[in-house]
Amino acid sequence: MGTTVKNALIAAFMAGVIIAPIFGLQIVRQGMVTHLEPEWDMIIGGMAIVFIFQAFIRPLFARMFAGQRTKRALPVLTDPVRRALIFLLIAIALIFPFFIGRGQVDIATLVLIYVMLGLGLNIVVGFAGLLDLGFVGFYAVGAYTYALLYYWAGWGFWQALPLAGAMSALFGFVLGFPVLRLRGDYLAIVTLGFGEIIRLLLINMSFLTNGPDGISGIPKPTVFGFPMLRRAPEGQTTFHQLVGWEFSNQDVIVFLYLMALCLAILALYVSNRVIRMPIGRAWEALREDEIACRSLGLNPTRIKLSAFTMGAMFAGLGGAFFAARQGLVNPESFTFMESALILAIVVLGGMGSQVGVILAAIILTVVPEIAREFAEYRMLIFGLVMVLMMMWRPQGLLPVKRPQVELKA
Repeated sequence: MGTTVKNALIAAFMAGVIIAPIFGLQIVRQGMVTHLEPEWDMIIGGMAIVFIFQAFIRPLFARMFAGQRTKRALPVLTDPVRRALIFLLIAIALIFPFFIGRGQVDIATLVLIYVMLGLGLNIVVGFAGLLDLGFVGFYAVGAYTYALLYYWAGWGFWQALPLAGAMSALFGFVLGFPVLRLRGDYLAIVTLGFGEIIRLLLINMSFLTNGPDGISGIPKPTVFGFPMLRRAPEGQTTFHQLVGWEFSNQDVIVFLYLMALCLAILALYVSNRVIRMPIGRAWEALREDEIACRSLGLNPTRIKLSAFTMGAMFAGLGGAFFAARQGLVNPESFTFMESALILAIVVLGGMGSQVGVILAAIILTVVPEIAREFAEYRMLIFGLVMVLMMMWRPQGLLPVKRPQVELKA
């Protein structure tokens, strides 16, 4: 009992240290003087909750589950179930935007962008086992490739889209060389630095990227060359004039949603096919044991480069679409928090699980929009959910079933 109370006191003290600078200090301005006032009720309340949990609730749960010697196996997805779920999700996604409002379609488009990014990072982290904390750098490269091609050369979306994916893939290939001999924490630090380098370059290369102001006025995609605008540029015909429809902003939002859906399905199809090819098996071998992978005659250099390159390509396609959807790009859209969110989608859904990544992207994008009254505590709740996931379901929401052979005793 004494050890439990001691640990609870230490945990409460550490909670106070964490809570005080984030939630326990309030900026108060009196005339020309600004000072900080501590909110003791917030600090003491948080410490009390942690102490009660550690001293009483946690030991109670430990006693309740102490008698359960056998652990229940986590439900996994077999191939037929996984295919059925994917087709069901695609069918729902196709009819979804025609029965809801503009705001919901806009959120669904954002979900699909994160699905595409999650599937790209799933190749690097889930399939190849390479921890990448700078994935947002490839996202930024794709977005700025389209923005710069429009700003300096007048290219349209469909012209710039393949080049955006190719440029991000090139950056992924170049990043692969410095990290060939790295793994684990060292690999994570290098990739984190890469993401920050990209963002700082975008800020400081103001002669090319307009610095912190970014690039605005980026046009949205056209439909077979016909712009979806209220008024067509001189000498052109709008899509609505071509088909005889009255212009509606809802049509533009639905079109962008369907485009994002097509790109997400493309990412899902390619990653699903590649994982069954020899390169996909090589990624899995590298993830399980690099030394054994090398001993089988596989080249870890090529395997790592292929994973970084393909994952970065999908990030570039997502970045180009993000630029077209927003009409504006600036470096503040590509911070480390974006990389953390994409990585959380992969971890929460289950590393290597495509359906899990889709489900996690929906949860982590839609739930914050629904619970906006808790926006101030969003990151706190988000961190708590991730901690609980790592404690009770480390394999993710929908872990993928891996081939295995068991020998009888």
